[in-house]
Amino acid sequence: MPDHAEPPMPRTSSGTSHSAQRQPPRRPVDAVLFDFHGTLAQVEDPVAWVLAAAAECGTTLERPRATALADRLVMAGRAGGPLPARVPPHLAEVWAERDLYAPSHRAAYVGLASTVDAGVDGLAEALYERLLSPVGWLPYADTADTLRALREAGVPVAVVSNIGFDLRPHFDAWKLTELVDAFVLSYEVGRCKPDPAIFLRACGMLGVDPERTLMVGDTPADAGAVRAGCAALVLPAAEAGQANGLAAALDLAVADGR
Repeated sequence: MPDHAEPPMPRTSSGTSHSAQRQPPRRPVDAVLFDFHGTLAQVEDPVAWVLAAAAECGTTLERPRATALADRLVMAGRAGGPLPARVPPHLAEVWAERDLYAPSHRAAYVGLASTVDAGVDGLAEALYERLLSPVGWLPYADTADTLRALREAGVPVAVVSNIGFDLRPHFDAWKLTELVDAFVLSYEVGRCKPDPAIFLRACGMLGVDPERTLMVGDTPADAGAVRAGCAALVLPAAEAGQANGLAAALDLAVADGR
């Protein structure tokens, strides 16, 4: 045996190592909370976003121009995209409140888009309206199956999102509303993740103990659920239209053989 190798763990008469025996039992899961963006759905491709919004304004863009515009708009700050590197001072207040008040959300993102000289009248507003429409988003390939399996297993579900507009029309359009028991949206409840209060509100709406609840998301803000007593599963966001690894949440939630 090499000097640096560790000896094998001693085994019990049943063949199970003592380290395996010391592992704590998996916490039972009575309910699952899901983040929205980056967990259940993703915004549409940036170039498609720009082309569609320009068309709403009566302008047909050549793809190279739309691609250049999309790059600049995403850098300026797109809802569902990376955070802007810089928020102009005149937008600082609405930016800070964007997930608490619907008017602030609109003002922040329309304002950021307006900092890009696109040469298309009304484009900033049209880009934002695209966000409010279900056609501006794509549910992940495994979203419907995961929600359906949880419903069939009797596990209640809530969508918990930092957002400044109503997500219910999106779920209606995707025929997923009946699979969600509660929507806990920051602008409606006045709390944003990672504040424990928003997770506790979700658990209260579902009538479940936080200690028996799993939060699934894609950011450290979602992992803030542990401060409310929940377990947390953080999955890296996938590209639009792909599967997002939600089977891992399903495995945890129905592991007790429901």
